[in-house]
Amino acid sequence: MELKDRTFIVTGASSGIGAATALLLASQGANVVLGARRQAELDQVVRQISQANGHAVCLAGDVSDEAYAKALVHCAQEAFGRLDGAFNNAGIVGDMGPVSDMRSSNWDRVIAVNLSSGFYAAKHQIPALFENGGGSLVFTSSFVGYTIGLPGMAAYAAAKSGLIGMTQVLAAEHGADNVRVNALLPGGTLTPMAGDDASFHEVVRGLHALKRMAEPSEIAQAALFLLSDNASFVTGSAMIADGGNSISKM
Repeated sequence: MELKDRTFIVTGASSGIGAATALLLASQGANVVLGARRQAELDQVVRQISQANGHAVCLAGDVSDEAYAKALVHCAQEAFGRLDGAFNNAGIVGDMGPVSDMRSSNWDRVIAVNLSSGFYAAKHQIPALFENGGGSLVFTSSFVGYTIGLPGMAAYAAAKSGLIGMTQVLAAEHGADNVRVNALLPGGTLTPMAGDDASFHEVVRGLHALKRMAEPSEIAQAALFLLSDNASFVTGSAMIADGGNSISKM
């Protein structure tokens, strides 16, 4: 993948897809800056990477805080001297329910964590990429709000759909600067966000053509592709890695 000595930020890196992607990037020789709210879990992922002779540092914080987005970039430059890309993956589902019953505070928080965080990330990451002649940004979006509307998920759908629109604009704005920008749309994945309700998992599995949920490591492989030079002619895309959820009606 030609990632040796390149440096990437990964948010939502304390577990699930983010942690799996951080571990995979490090295994390919990349330097990784891990971001999430939970310090202890971040420290554990850093230890895993270090024990495998990889290179990683972490910084805990809230992605909805612009100062944190700036600090992650500073951390990458201080620790490794450069930034070559980022997997802006952190997100929340929020409280589910119809819009007519939704608290405004829930709407505001879901938009802040899932969408505004992407704006803050891009604002501070893109200038850092310019310093090294370009790079790759990936935002975790969702099939929810793109190929399907799931009841009770209006805030989540709005935020994740908004990320795709932002991705397209950023790709158009910065293609000539050798900066690629893509969105990754996972299907149901076995992460802490999915909970541990077996009956719920059974329903979710049935929504996918493959009749199963993804392992975080499978989505990490898709993120790795978009971040790497193997995707050198891919920009502005909404890449679906959803196990056929979007096309399955049975």
